[in-house]
Amino acid sequence: MSEIPRPQRGSTAGIRPGPLWLTGVRLTGLGLTGLCLAWAIAGCRGGGAWLVDVAAEKGVDFSYHSGASGGLFMPEIMGGGVGLVDWDQDGDFDLYLSNGNDDLPGFGDGEQSDRLYRQDADGRFTDITADSGLNERSYSMGVAAGDIDNDGLPDLYVTNVGPDRLYRNLGGGRFQDITASAAIDESGWSVSAVFCDYDRDGLLDLYVARYLDFDAAVVCQSITGEREYCGPRAYRPLSDLLFHNEGEGRFRNASTEAGLPTVAAAGLGVVCADVSDDGLPDFYVANDGHANDLWINQGDGSFVNRAIEAGAAYNLRGQAQAGMGVVAEDLDGDLRIDFFVTNLRDETNVLYQGQPGGSAFLDITAGTGLGPPSLPLTGFGVAASDLDLDGDLELAIADGRVKGYDPHPDAAVDPPWNRLAEPGLLFVADPGGRFQLAENPLCGDNCRKVDVARGLAAGDIDGDGDLDLVRGGVASPLRILENRAPRGGGHWLQVRAVDPRLKRDAVGARVTLRAGSASWLRLIGAGGSYASASPLEAHFGLGQAATVDAADLLWPDGMRETFDVDCVDCRIVLRRGDGRSR
Repeated sequence: MSEIPRPQRGSTAGIRPGPLWLTGVRLTGLGLTGLCLAWAIAGCRGGGAWLVDVAAEKGVDFSYHSGASGGLFMPEIMGGGVGLVDWDQDGDFDLYLSNGNDDLPGFGDGEQSDRLYRQDADGRFTDITADSGLNERSYSMGVAAGDIDNDGLPDLYVTNVGPDRLYRNLGGGRFQDITASAAIDESGWSVSAVFCDYDRDGLLDLYVARYLDFDAAVVCQSITGEREYCGPRAYRPLSDLLFHNEGEGRFRNASTEAGLPTVAAAGLGVVCADVSDDGLPDFYVANDGHANDLWINQGDGSFVNRAIEAGAAYNLRGQAQAGMGVVAEDLDGDLRIDFFVTNLRDETNVLYQGQPGGSAFLDITAGTGLGPPSLPLTGFGVAASDLDLDGDLELAIADGRVKGYDPHPDAAVDPPWNRLAEPGLLFVADPGGRFQLAENPLCGDNCRKVDVARGLAAGDIDGDGDLDLVRGGVASPLRILENRAPRGGGHWLQVRAVDPRLKRDAVGARVTLRAGSASWLRLIGAGGSYASASPLEAHFGLGQAATVDAADLLWPDGMRETFDVDCVDCRIVLRRGDGRSR
């Protein structure tokens, strides 16, 4: 185990308490301390921004190239996924940035390429695309990361309009295109993907959420008769794909035996997690304009869509929404997995709370404070991160319209994109699963930098123990949002889980920390957000807990181990076989 000094920071504020009937907070009988808690400690903090854009000082100057030339092709407004992963395994996180292109109507290769940035020892980034072997010049949407050949190096999957690409990581910042030899035959429009060992054979499989059968000849108009970007109903939705890892770098399309072709629902976000608590990984998919999917693993290679029965297909009013991004985490601290889905303007983002017994969820958005602030915005990427290390997960959301309205007065993008620009959202967690909207100055550059934001990833970029954010977007500068939230004496722990037999991170593992009467659950490598990939590790804010009693680890194949933890404010690696079986 290694320990990292924890720098001291000033306190901040800017939380707007919502109406009490929205947050579910009652003030009757509360003293001063209770009042601070009920109002998210709004009056108990000083001023300052939690999230500060440091991309320029870190040497990153990148904007997603939409290639828009007046044709108003729908993919032009959908890209901007990011990958925040330690691609070269040198101990810090690097960046893979998806990019669009000029040759969209034909889906062919153009002049623009995706970009790979290496983080150097001084914390700055260097563009190493030219020497990386990537040369990805498709019209890209997003990225997924996973070690497909168990060599200890995360490999790279790029989702595109047109054929996707799979790259094997050769180490040292070098990659090899193995799409053809791997038998990856995805040729539609896909946005998000996730690696997950669904049959528990030790090899990571691949789920691809596919979107629409895009046709450049389709023309759409606004209600005033003007040319406008099409919505999802203008095209035929595609069914998702599941590729089984056969070993030796080859995959087999297992979609039909899995049952996926029975549903075509315009998928945009996907997570992999054992939501039914039977030891088998399941998939939850956020769909645009269609009911969301919850594919429950039957253990024989097949899946059954139980989203309707589980209460995770529609919102509380029985409506299908425009699902964009999704996360699977324990958002209310009850040690059960919840889903949070971002949606379109005039809808609300939705929190589906996991219920006792598994495979059951309830839309509790109305009582959490998450709903009304999202109504005027269109949410895409989302990150569930304990920014202030108090033990509760905050929700940061990347927003950006898909239809043109009046230009935003504070837009950081040029016309015509300023008509689609929106500020991001930041919700600070209260004890008990409620959230308060964080406005400026606390929200910082996630709100002040008004872009057409899409992808969002979270990871400790600067190595100081808290989580930073990376935000991508259409025709918008990449934002590296450094976390400067107050810690208030809060402790932290970062956990990697490694299976020496497989020589890789244990994607799909669950980590539960115990400290006195407190417990926290986090997932490793569940995927999620929108078109983006975050580090394959679990991050915990511990609040005032200065020691951790134990870490309980549920490995992806169902084995359970308990590990002693002898430090906080440190990074630890839990290796299979070193703990106590239970």
